[in-house]
Amino acid sequence: MTEQSLSEADLAALRKFDTPTVCNCLELLIPQRRGWGYTVEPLICSYPDLPPMVGFARTATIRSMAPQQGDPAAIKAHRLAYYEYIEQGPRPSIVVLQDIDPIPGYGSFWGEVQSNVHKGLGALGTITNGCVRDIPDCAKGFQFISGSIKPSHAFVHVVAFGVDVTVSGMAVRPNDLIHADRHGAVVIPIDLARKIPETAAMISRKEKVVISAAQKPGFSVADLRKAFAEQEDIH
Repeated sequence: MTEQSLSEADLAALRKFDTPTVCNCLELLIPQRRGWGYTVEPLICSYPDLPPMVGFARTATIRSMAPQQGDPAAIKAHRLAYYEYIEQGPRPSIVVLQDIDPIPGYGSFWGEVQSNVHKGLGALGTITNGCVRDIPDCAKGFQFISGSIKPSHAFVHVVAFGVDVTVSGMAVRPNDLIHADRHGAVVIPIDLARKIPETAAMISRKEKVVISAAQKPGFSVADLRKAFAEQEDIH
C-alpha cells in the first residue's frame, strides 16, 4: 500500500482516535516496534483542544542561531523551493521540522505568517523540537506541537528539506503517515493504517471489561482476576 491508496475516509477513521490509542494498536499489530516510532521527549501542544492530526510528513531541518550564508538570489530560490516542496505530495500534510542548532528553539520558524502560508499549502500543523510563537494569532486550526515557545525568530532559516529527520526521538521520513495530538506523535506504517480502527475496537472491548468491574462497588482483586480471564476471550 502507498500513501496515495489511503482515502479521506481512511484518514477520517484514524482521526477518531487519540495518539495513545494508535500506539496501543501498533503494539499489537507490530510488537517488535513497541519501543520506538513515536515521540519520547517532552513537547508542548499549543492548541490541545484541536482534534488529532493525521497526515503525511513534509520534512526539513532548520537553524536560527546565525544568519544564513550565501548569495541572496540563491537564498531566495532555496526558500521558494522549500514552499514548492510543501505544496507537492500527498495531502493533508504535517510539517516535521528538526532544529539542528546546538540550542534547539533559539529562534522560531513558526508564527502567524508561516502558519497561514503552510495551512494554505495543505498542512495541518507542525511537529518540531524547535520553538513556536504568536500563539493567539496563528492560522485557525493549525496545530503547533513544539519543543518550546519563544518570542523571536532570530536568524531562522531552512537548511534542507525532503530529508530524514528525528524530532523528540521519533525518526521520520518524507511522506510517512503521522498521527499526532496533545500527547505527542507516532508514525503509522502505511500498510497497517486500515487495521487501526478494528484493532482499536477490540482493545476497547477488552478494556471495558476491566474498567466496568473496577467501577462497581466492592471491587476486589478477585473481581479483577475474573475480569482478566474474561479479557482473554475477546478477540
